[in-house]
Amino acid sequence: MNKRELFLRHVAQTSPAPLALEIVKAKGSTLVDAAGKKYLDLIAGISVCNVGHRHPKVVKAIKKQVDDYMHLLVYGEMIETPQVQYAKWLTDYLPPSLNSVYFTNSGAEATEGAMKLAKRVTNRTQIIAFNKSYHGSTQGALSIMGDEYWRNAFRPLLPDVLHLEYDVFESLNEITTQTACVFAETIQAERGVVAPSPQWMAALEKKCKETGTLLVLDEIQAGFGRTGTLWGFEQFNVVPDIVLMGKALGGGMPLGAFVADKKLMEAFTENPVLGHITTFGGHPVCCAAGLAALKVLLKEEIVGQVAHKAALFVEMLQHPLIKKVRANGLLIAVEFESFDINKRVIDGCLQQGILTDWFLFAPECMRVAPPLTISAKEIKKAVRTILQVLDAVQ
Repeated sequence: MNKRELFLRHVAQTSPAPLALEIVKAKGSTLVDAAGKKYLDLIAGISVCNVGHRHPKVVKAIKKQVDDYMHLLVYGEMIETPQVQYAKWLTDYLPPSLNSVYFTNSGAEATEGAMKLAKRVTNRTQIIAFNKSYHGSTQGALSIMGDEYWRNAFRPLLPDVLHLEYDVFESLNEITTQTACVFAETIQAERGVVAPSPQWMAALEKKCKETGTLLVLDEIQAGFGRTGTLWGFEQFNVVPDIVLMGKALGGGMPLGAFVADKKLMEAFTENPVLGHITTFGGHPVCCAAGLAALKVLLKEEIVGQVAHKAALFVEMLQHPLIKKVRANGLLIAVEFESFDINKRVIDGCLQQGILTDWFLFAPECMRVAPPLTISAKEIKKAVRTILQVLDAVQ
C-alpha cells in the first residue's frame, strides 16, 4: 500500500474527503508536497504558524531544548526554564491582573481549565457562551460551542449552559449572580470573522463585574498579532478575568494556556490539592518554541505590518462573485453566495497551488489567514490566483 492508502486506513479520519496532501517540506508561507509541487499557505495551520513555518529562530530554540531535556514530570512540580521564561514574557505583555499562566496541551484544554477555575472560584455552576462561537471540541468545550449541529450528536453534555446572541445588548440581561463565567471570542472567527461593537464589549465587561461573573475571553485564534494587535481584546479597551490562548502560542508546536490573576489560580492548589493537572501541558520543548516565536513577533515588529498586509488583501479581493470581505487583521473571510461556490473556489485554488479553507459556522466563506510574515509579493500572487479561479468558476 502507498502512503495515501495507509493514511486512510490507519489514521482516524474526521471527514469523508480529507485533503490528503503529502507535505514533505514547509518554510515561511510555502508548503512542498511529495511530488515537488509548491503551495502558498493562506491558512497557516489554522492561525498556528503566525511567524511562518519553521522560522529559523524557533527551530534553533527547539533543538537547543531537546539537547537539554524534554519531559521531566507532571506539570507544575519542576522548575522548568522554558515554562518560567515564557510565562514571564507572556505576563509582561498582558494587563497586570493577568499574571499567572497555566500551560496546557491545546486551546480546547485551556477552555476546560478555565471552566473549572471559574466554577471553583465563584462556587457557581452556570456557564454562558454565545451562538456561533467555537472554543474546542472536548466534552466541556463542546458544551459551550455555539452551534447545535456540532453538539447534538454527543449529548448529554454539561448541564446549566446558556447560549446567547453575540453582540446583542439584550442578551446581557441573562448574566446574573448565578453565572460563574461568560465565554466570548474577541473575534468570532468560525462565524466568518465577525467582530462585536466596542460598546457591547464594554457592556459585557460591566455586566460581569456587577454580577461577580468571571469574563473569559478566547484569544486562541485572535491572539499573537493575528488581528493587528498582540491581543484582540486590546482593540476593545477591556480586560478579561481569564484569557485563553492556543494555536500560535506554541510557534508551531502543540501548546495552550489560560491566564488569570494569581489569586484566582490559587484555587487549584487545595481543596482539592491538584485541582487541575496535566502530564504534558507546558512541555519544555513547546514552551521554548513558543517563546522564540513570541520574541520574533515582537523584535521583528511583525504585528505592526499586519494592518497594511490585510488592507492589500481587501483592496485586491474584488470580483462579482465575492459578496463581502470581512477582515480583522490577517483573519479574513471572503463571502460567496453559497458553500458550493466556495468549495469550487477552494478546490480550484488548491489545483493552482494556493491552500485555503472554509469556516465551521460560515461554510459560504473562504478563510484567508496566512502566516503574518507573508510578503506583499506573495499576497499579490495569491489574490491573482484566486481571481483567476473565480473567473473560471463564473
